[in-house]
Order: sequence, then structure tokens, then C-alpha cells
Amino acid sequence: MLSSLVGLLRSWCRALKQLSEPLPILAARGTEHTSALEKADEHLKTAQAELQRRWQYLAEAQRLSHSGTFAWKVNSGELDWSDETYRILGFARETNPTLDLVFDRIHPDDRERLRLLRDLATKDGMDLDDEHRLLMPDGLIKHVHVVAHAGRSSSGNREYIGVVTDITERKRAEEERQALSRDLEKSKARLEEAQRVAHIGHFQWDLIANRMIFSDELHRIFGLHPREGPIDIELIREMIHPEDRERAFQITEEAIRGGVHVDVEHRIVRPNGDVRTLHGLGTVKRDTSGRAYEYFGTSQDITERKLAEQERQALSSNLQESKAWLEEAQRVAHIGYWVWDLDTNRVIFSDETYRIYGLTPQKGPIDLAAVREMIFPEDRERVFQTADEAISSGTRAECEHRLLRPSGEMRIVHSLGDLKKDASGRPYLMFGTTQDITERKRAEQALQRSQLYLSEGEHLAHMASWASSDLGICWSEDPGIYWSDEVYKIYGLDPKNGAPNLQQYLAAVHPQDRAFMAETIQAMHEQRCGCDVTTRIVRPDGEVRYVRCVGVPVVEEGVFKGFHGTTMDVTQHELLTQELRREQAYLAEAQRLTHTGSWASNLVTRQVFHSSEENNRLYGFDVSQYPNPFDLHYSSILAEDEPDLRTKLENAIRAGADFDVEYRIRRTDGAIRFLRGIGHHDPSQEIGEYVGITMDITDRRHAEKERERLRQLEADLAHINRVNMMGELAAALAHEIKQPIAASITSVNALLRWLAHDPPDLERARAAAVRIEQDGNRAADVINSLQSFYRTGTPAERHILDVKEIIGEMTVLLRVEADRHSITIHSELEPDTPKVLANRVQLQQVFMNLMLNAIEAMKETGGELTIRARVNPEGCLLVSIIDTGVGLPAGRSEQIFDPFHTTKPQGTGMGLTITRSIVESYGGRVWATVNQGAGAAFHFTLPGETEAHA
Repeated sequence: MLSSLVGLLRSWCRALKQLSEPLPILAARGTEHTSALEKADEHLKTAQAELQRRWQYLAEAQRLSHSGTFAWKVNSGELDWSDETYRILGFARETNPTLDLVFDRIHPDDRERLRLLRDLATKDGMDLDDEHRLLMPDGLIKHVHVVAHAGRSSSGNREYIGVVTDITERKRAEEERQALSRDLEKSKARLEEAQRVAHIGHFQWDLIANRMIFSDELHRIFGLHPREGPIDIELIREMIHPEDRERAFQITEEAIRGGVHVDVEHRIVRPNGDVRTLHGLGTVKRDTSGRAYEYFGTSQDITERKLAEQERQALSSNLQESKAWLEEAQRVAHIGYWVWDLDTNRVIFSDETYRIYGLTPQKGPIDLAAVREMIFPEDRERVFQTADEAISSGTRAECEHRLLRPSGEMRIVHSLGDLKKDASGRPYLMFGTTQDITERKRAEQALQRSQLYLSEGEHLAHMASWASSDLGICWSEDPGIYWSDEVYKIYGLDPKNGAPNLQQYLAAVHPQDRAFMAETIQAMHEQRCGCDVTTRIVRPDGEVRYVRCVGVPVVEEGVFKGFHGTTMDVTQHELLTQELRREQAYLAEAQRLTHTGSWASNLVTRQVFHSSEENNRLYGFDVSQYPNPFDLHYSSILAEDEPDLRTKLENAIRAGADFDVEYRIRRTDGAIRFLRGIGHHDPSQEIGEYVGITMDITDRRHAEKERERLRQLEADLAHINRVNMMGELAAALAHEIKQPIAASITSVNALLRWLAHDPPDLERARAAAVRIEQDGNRAADVINSLQSFYRTGTPAERHILDVKEIIGEMTVLLRVEADRHSITIHSELEPDTPKVLANRVQLQQVFMNLMLNAIEAMKETGGELTIRARVNPEGCLLVSIIDTGVGLPAGRSEQIFDPFHTTKPQGTGMGLTITRSIVESYGGRVWATVNQGAGAAFHFTLPGETEAHA
């Protein structure tokens, strides 16, 4: 209703404005356009009639709703009331409304709060929404609700248009509802009336029959027509908001199962789509056996309360946020505010003002005399004289002064103050700010000293100065240039002739630099930007000199004033720089051709003094992009090389000696490079300070590695020959091994017969046992001789191997055998599969044994052989070889690794034993598992490259 009234009032204002707009035009054209005048008169009558009709509607709406309108022009304090507003406030229509009259009517307990609200509205232009009380002359207390919107008049001044509503009856109704709520338990006869007033309905749920009865008010709350009889529970379930449905029924069901009371808040969706928020309370009734038979409860429509709570929370949050922003802004800018009550001579400080004065923030005002004593004695009278003049003249007070904190520290502050006047024009309050400008003042003083030092330094360094008052302001051939005497000397010109104009100046610039200098001057003029350029000039005697010109724009209080700058003769410096650049280019090219970088660094402080471009290329990064290039260089060293390198460098530093080291790095692109570093220490230098070179020896190392690979191939061929010889030797010794075994079997049979006698013939049994021992020792001797063949020679050398390459080689090697038995081989290798430190032939032997066993298990049926490689949680390499063959013998998965244990008719029982020996020699483990489907899986682990080095 309030928003409708405000909207209607605004429509009336617009209509009135539209009505007044054509009158001047009609007056000007009255004699010339009669027909247009008649038409305008017709429109005027229509508009007047419409305006009168709308005014009657507005007046009637205000009377019915007890709502009056008002307008408040903030600057002039002028008020405009509707008739209903006069009636609500209890004033006669002929009374001239003022703010003082309004505040006289406001209840004393609400008056100060309304004054603060008025001050905030005057300052910030915020919208108003407030409820307060009026104390009428006859002692009657009224409750009113004021809503106003801030806007701007056609002249740009702030004004408020609002509505004041007499809510006394509503307040009384609220009090009556509260009384009815208190009497609810005492009188069942007034239950329905209390429910209607409080928007509370009750229900009764028969848990045995699963029927529910609603009160009339609960029907209305759910948006249903009241009716007799039970209501469908499924209908109620569907009306509960989908997001709250399960939770509400879950709480209810838990109370029915084991509780007594229910307290739940949820939303419902009425048939018309309106969403309401309900607060439900319920009690479960049980019989003597503890069985729940009835659930009685109430539901209250708390939608308006929820909305009001949300609005209050939002307003509170916004207020707290605004207050926090204000406090933070004051703290950052060192600006505090203060309020000076001119009647009581007491002052209220903000927290930041307390901090500026060196005081602890406190509640309430402080005495002005205490503030006066803190002002610096020499500034005290001037400060208060300024304040008195502002009060008497009604102008703003502005003053800069010093103050003394309780600690004795002196601060400089800048204060501003504006007066607040009552309706009679009498100043009663001054509101102002105080900013701590101590640091700014000190900075200004330091700047003045720096300027003095700079001037003296220029004089001592023979540095010339210049200025231009027109460049950047107006373009002309004579840009108003000032030259110091030193500039004339640098250019070889006579000061008596005055500063040259633009064309004369450019004529003195070297022809090859003239166009560039002209463009620079043009850019300075158009963009008002500075310059720092080095060009050549040609003196009148023909001598060429290099001159550096630096110019900066001059801006005072935000206004561009021109340029000033310096001119320096840098001929010697420029020639030396050119020579140095040539030498650096020669050195850089030589380093690039030899892959040798130079550097200078303190290895103790980790400070890099120099790193050539080639040195940066060797490491693969640009040191200029990093704050600490030493750490960047050092972190690229491989972890396995770092300890040894660190030891060598530390020894060299302690001894003050040179060093020559080799190490590997990992570049940012992942490439591994071999580097050689040579460092030289001059005894006259600081401890740890070295100059040296870094050489890329990767190609040399690769050549050495290739030679080593060829040597290893030769060793592998020799090993293969030994394996072939071993096969021949094993075949030759098979008969020798077979004989003692057969003899042992015969002796065992005899032993059993002698033991079976009654009584047993122990002597003959002992003799048979001795023969068994002898035959066993003879077989062992044969086996030992075969093992000695294995032990002959040096241990196999180990290298860093890529397991994925080994798997690929063995897959190609056994592909034909697998295809012959309809077996497919495929690999599942993770990208981060680690490399291992091992002997290539031994690792091939492990894969050969396990893959051949898998092929043997699938020889009759065909199948699939899978090889997987990944990193296990311990960081080791985990390899699994999985087949779909006959599987493992039940309960003998560990015995298959025992020597001579075999499940194949022609097997020797040594393949898996040798495999386990090889794997365990590297610190790994091998085991077998049964697949969930067909076949078996053999797994083994090997330490990764890092663990192997460790």
C-alpha cells in the first residue's frame, strides 16, 4: 500500500509538471495558432479533470489506509504535507509544517534516534524506512511508519518524497495477538480466533488409520478451502517444498518411532504457486504399550517474520560492512572525524582520531579543554581563532597545525570543519575531519633537501640543465628553451647568441640522428611524456660528440607547466661502451662455437655476478627472469650427482683452491646434459668467490657410452658362449647325475625292506642309509661342479636400463613362438615407468623365463599374454606377466621357485629358481598369484634408478 501511494504521488507530480510545461508555449503562440490553443485548452481541461480525479483517489486512499504523503526539501528544510498527514500528526491544516514541529511530536524516547537518522539522510541521501511513536497533546501515543525515497529536484537539490502511515491500530492488533497467544492454553473456545490472528493452525493425525484433520486456519495457511473430514496425507506431502519434503517427514518419522516432540521448519507450495514458510510443533501420543497412535501438532505461517528477519539481517550486514569500510578508509588515509557540540563544548572522536592524538579509543565525548592542551602551544591560539571565525561567519574551518601526543611525540595534522545550524540559523554543532600529514610533511622537507643536493651535484659533475616553458603547451619554432652555460659548452655555441630555436637545434644534431630526435620532440609535445635519448651532435668545428638528453614533464598542482631536463656529454662513455660491446660479441661467438659458458659467482653467498648467454643456453633458461639464478642453476643438477659435487666444491672453498668437476643437469625441457665446470679462485678475492667456465661434454659422454655399449656386447657374446657350453656340459653330466640318483632309489627301497622286518634289521638299514648318503654326496659333487661353472668369471656389470625397451625386445623375440600356439602378446606400460640399474642380459633372462613359462601354460589352448609395468607405492618398479593358461598347482605357489621343482614333463626345475636369484640379487622380490579367471600371474619388483644408486 505504501509503495502504491508513493507511486501515485509521483504520477501526480509528473502530471502537474506536464500540465505546466505547455502554458508558456501557448502564451507565446496564442495569437498565431488559435486552433492549436483551443486544442491545448481542451487537453488542459482533460488533464485538470484527470488530475482532480487522481487527487481524489489519492486522498481517499490515504484516508482509508491512514497514510499521508509528504515532501521534504533537504537544503531549504521546506515541508509539504497532505491532509491525511496533518490529521495523523494532529496539526491544523493552516499550520506551516517544520522539522521542529515534527520533532516536538516525536516521543522523547525515539527523538534522538530520529535526529541521527535525519542527519544521516541529510549527509548520505539514503532512503528512509522507520517506525516510531508520536506523543499527541492529549497524551495519546500513536505509532507511525515512515517510508521515504531520496531524489533530486529539477534544480539538482536533494529532496525526499514519502508516506507516513498511522499503524497504531496495527500495533494494538499485534498486542492483542500476543494476548490471544498467551490465553490459547486457557480457553479452547477462542482457539480458532487465536489461530486466525496468529496464523497458527492445528492438525490431528490418526497414525492407526493414517488420516489427518486440519483446522480452518491450517486450510487457509496451505491455501485450501476449509472443509469437514480428513485430508489426504499424500496431498500434504506433495505441497511441502521439494527441497524440504524428505527432511520434514524424516524428522516426523523419527519422532513417531522413538521420540515425543517434533519441532520442524519447512516451506510449502500453495496451489497458486505461492511459497510460504511454516514452523511446525507436534507431540506424539502413545498408549500404555508405548505404541504411537496419534500425532497432534500446530503449524504457524512465519513467512512475514522470515522476510523481516532476512531484511534486518541484510540491513545489519550492510551497516556493519559500511562501518568497516569507513574505519578501514580512515585507518589507511590516517583521517579521523570529530563532532564538536558547541553548546556543551564537548567533542566526540572517531577511533582513528583517537589514534592520531595518541589516545586510547573510548566511548562518549571528551572535554574540549583536554583537546586544547594537546595542540602545540605556538599553534593553539591560531587554531581556535580559525574556529571562532568560521562559527561567526558560517564558513568552513580549515587549519594545519601541530599537536603533542601524551608520549611527547609531535604530529602535524590538517583539519576541516563544517557547521550545523538549527531552524533559526544558530550554529549548534561542528562536524569535521582531521588527517595526520606528518609523513607527507617530512617527505616534502626531504624532497627540498634532495633538490638542493641535486643542484650541488650537477654543479660538481658539470652536468648541464635545460627547460622549456612552451613545449607540450603550444607548438612553435621557438619553444621557449632555457640553456645553462654548460649546455652551450657541450654544443660549442656562444651563450651571447641565446638559445637556438627548434630548426637551429636540429641542425646541430648529426644527420643520421636528426629524424629520430625530431620525432622524440614531437612525441614530447603531443603526449607530454619524458625522454631519455643519446644522440650525436656536430659542433661548429666539425667535431662529433655523443650527448645524452633526459627530459621530464613538470606538473604543479595537477597543471602541466612544461619540461626540464639535463644534457650530458657521454662521448668517452659511449666509445668505451661500443668497444666493450664488440669484445663481448667476439667472446659470445667464441663461447657459442665451443659450447663453453663463462660465469662469476660467490659459492658461499650464492650470489651470481655474471652468467654469459652461452652459460644460460647450456642450462636452458634465461637468468634475467629469475631472482636467484644460483639456486636455479644448482637445482637443475641431478640428485645422484649433487652430493659428490657439493663435497668437491666445499673442499675447494675451504682450501681456497681451484676446482674441476663433472656432473649432469636436467634442463627445463627434460633433456639430460653432461657438464664440466672449472673454477678459479684469486686469493685476493672474497672467500668463495670464483670465476670460471662451464663446458657441455654431453657429446663426449655419449661417445664414451657407445664405446662401453660395444664392449658390453662383446661381454654378452662371451656369456652366450658360456651358456651354450653350460648346456653341452649339462647334457654330458646328466648321466653322471642320474646314476647316483638311481643308486639312491635302490638303497631307499632296501632301507624300507629292512625296516619292515619284525623286528627291523637295523644294521642292514644303517648300511643302506650310508649308501644313500654316499650316492647323494656324489650327485652333489656333480651339481657343485656345474655351479662352479656359473661362478667362473667377473660379476656382471650393471647399467641404467629402460624396462620398456627390454619388454619390446623380448616381445619381438618371442612373437613367432607365441603366434605358433595362437597366443597374443600385448603390453600395458605406464608413462612414468622408472628405469632400473641392472645387467641387460640378466634382465632379459628374467623376462625370457617368465614369458616362456606363460607360453608353455597356454600351448594347448592358446590365449593372451599381458605384460604390465608401473610404479608401486614404495617407488619401485613392479612388473606383472599374466597368462590365461592352466594356472598354478593348488597350494604350491611358493614351491614352484624351489630348485628342480617343475610341473612340465621335460622341465629342469631351474628356470624360476634362476629368476628368483637374479631378482633378489638386485634387492627385489618375485612371487606368483592365481588369476580370478583362468591362468596365473608372475610379479617381480626391482628398485628404481634412484633407490639403486642410493
